[in-house]
Amino acid sequence: MAGKNYYDILGVGKTATAKEIKQAYRKLARKYHPDVNTGDKSAEAKFKEINGAHEVLSDPEKRKKYDQFGDKWQYADQFAQTGGRQPSRDFSRGGTRTTSHFEDIGDIGGGGFGDIFDSILGGFGGRRARRPQRGRDFEYPVEVSLEEAYHGAARVLETQTEEPCSSCKGDGCPSCGGVGRIIRPKRLEVRIPPGVKGGSRVRIAGKGSPGYGGGTAGDIFLLISVKPDKRFQRTGDDLHVEVPVPLLDAILGGEVQVPTIGGKKLALKIPPETQNGKVFRLSGQGMPKLGGNGKGDLLAKVNIVLPTKLSEREKELFQELKAIHA
Repeated sequence: MAGKNYYDILGVGKTATAKEIKQAYRKLARKYHPDVNTGDKSAEAKFKEINGAHEVLSDPEKRKKYDQFGDKWQYADQFAQTGGRQPSRDFSRGGTRTTSHFEDIGDIGGGGFGDIFDSILGGFGGRRARRPQRGRDFEYPVEVSLEEAYHGAARVLETQTEEPCSSCKGDGCPSCGGVGRIIRPKRLEVRIPPGVKGGSRVRIAGKGSPGYGGGTAGDIFLLISVKPDKRFQRTGDDLHVEVPVPLLDAILGGEVQVPTIGGKKLALKIPPETQNGKVFRLSGQGMPKLGGNGKGDLLAKVNIVLPTKLSEREKELFQELKAIHA
């Protein structure tokens, strides 16, 4: 991204806070992610720009260097080692001498910062030493059904992997946009554990960007959302379900079948004179607790169903019952 303004790419001002930068990055990453723009090369290029800009602006040390040196920020350490001077070869003596001070950089070879940094790299043998650097984390939104949240699920992510640029070995050049890495598409199957809730962040360790200089790889975080279910409502690890109960069973007692999220049906005894709206708790029939520590409960709410299309005899019996209770 040589020559491009990282702040402009993320759509933030130079005084933006770390939180504002992160929010802008997430918004743009979701918009231009390859999963959302399959086959769109311009969106893929934009996604690379966004990642490169975020990598720099989200790191306080890199951001400070970028604010001072612009798109040559990666060479700031080498520039500092020269004391603000450009090392060059003096072939008449076989040694190295300084040819200019920082104040004169605009006159060196007509190239300003670019020529100075290129000369510095040449004077130090080309590549600069890198400290171990942990790879970046990535976030992916994943939507699951309530049943998938109960059983666990698998997804295949159309993700990306980063590799050091073969042209510059990670130092940054025009071929890689100045970031030192090449981004390649990658398919990754991930597991979503039972018990996830809306808002859960599932960590896939070591599957993010690779580290540099011996640094560890970053992680992938799945941002879980759970689709509403037509039968069950969830509260924490408990589930709620309405159970239709015929009027006569509610009055005289009986037995009804209660559906569960696991697919089975349980027999529920209805005591005589059960009131509409009464809730029965079925222990351990709710959602798995994330991490495998048991399950929540299923709360079955009675919904009394009145009979329809009564025969004349049935109407007479209800009239008798009404008279008795008058």
